[in-house]
Amino acid sequence: MSQTILVLGAGTGGIITAKELSKKAGRDMKIILFEKEEKNVFAPSLLWLMVGKRKPQQVYGNTNKLAGAGIEVVIGEIENIDPENISVSVKDKESANGQTSYKGDYMVISLGVEQLVEHNLNNYGHDFYTLEGATSFNKKLQDFKGGKIAVLVPSLPFKCPAAPYEAAMLVESFIRNKGLSSKTEISLYTPEPGPMGVAGKELSGAVRQMVEMKGIKYFPEYQLTATSEKTLTFSNGKTTEYDLLAFTPKHQCPTAISKTDLIGKSGWIETNRNTMETQFPNVYAIGDITFIPLEMGKPLPKAGVFAHYQAETVAHNIAQKIYGKSDFKKFNGEGQCFLEMGNGKAGYAGGNFYGSPLPVVKMKEPGYFWHWTKVWFEKYWFFKYF
Repeated sequence: MSQTILVLGAGTGGIITAKELSKKAGRDMKIILFEKEEKNVFAPSLLWLMVGKRKPQQVYGNTNKLAGAGIEVVIGEIENIDPENISVSVKDKESANGQTSYKGDYMVISLGVEQLVEHNLNNYGHDFYTLEGATSFNKKLQDFKGGKIAVLVPSLPFKCPAAPYEAAMLVESFIRNKGLSSKTEISLYTPEPGPMGVAGKELSGAVRQMVEMKGIKYFPEYQLTATSEKTLTFSNGKTTEYDLLAFTPKHQCPTAISKTDLIGKSGWIETNRNTMETQFPNVYAIGDITFIPLEMGKPLPKAGVFAHYQAETVAHNIAQKIYGKSDFKKFNGEGQCFLEMGNGKAGYAGGNFYGSPLPVVKMKEPGYFWHWTKVWFEKYWFFKYF
């Protein structure tokens, strides 16, 4: 009898899950991939978009192109999720009750985070985690003649821990290449005590040094409390002025998930950290929507590389179950990250985040090679999937 796998979300984790399962699909397997957006944005490219290294149409593909080879794509907003019965309801204007329901034998939840804007930041700045925000920031940057530029992290957690630091360094390179360094002050404000703290003090210190060596002013442990035109106010009582503002949005668990029993005390889905299984049989969760505590007391960072490897593990194990085999895999906490520095250079860090008692993460010598490796991966992603 054919088995149906419901894959919720067509971000990195959902795409890899569906495609890996499709390699093993036959008459025994049907894969349904759900996604609310037709424009499938490759998030790492947004950093290049915000400084004019990409055009908007270069950073996304059409989600419908993921269909085929055993994969059915459903575009629509997921409104209800029933993990106990492995079913979902999707908003459908053409349906009599406004919803269409789907039942499966397995479910893989890869919905990522729900992004919100707080403190009226959207009235004053640009959310560079979105296609629209990165595009609008670039338009302002192209016309910038000098002044104060702020890169702001208003709340924790946020996905891609390196992104704000990359954004600040890419903006600095743009300003320097335009001959505006003497007229411009670039600052980065974050509630974090340091960059990418989960990766350890050595790597955190190295990233901070990279940022400050470029003349960027770094303000850790600055928690935003209010925003107005040209002014940011923080919980330590300090204020700062800005002329151009780029910010990360607030990240929270998607509404459809928060209404279910999948949510743990963390406010996210808590899974078996090696198999990504939830407390519901045959229901898995991967990527940014999960909370996986590490031995050091902090959670595994929200990053696409982990969603990718977790997806490969889950897809393999579901196929093993369907075909009555037992050669199961485990996700081991390995992960890597590029760190764009501007002017064609990038750093590269990677290691085992499940390391005991601390993650074992090292950074390679920054250079042109790592930047072009990231460019190659971007092109490979679009060529392979879109």
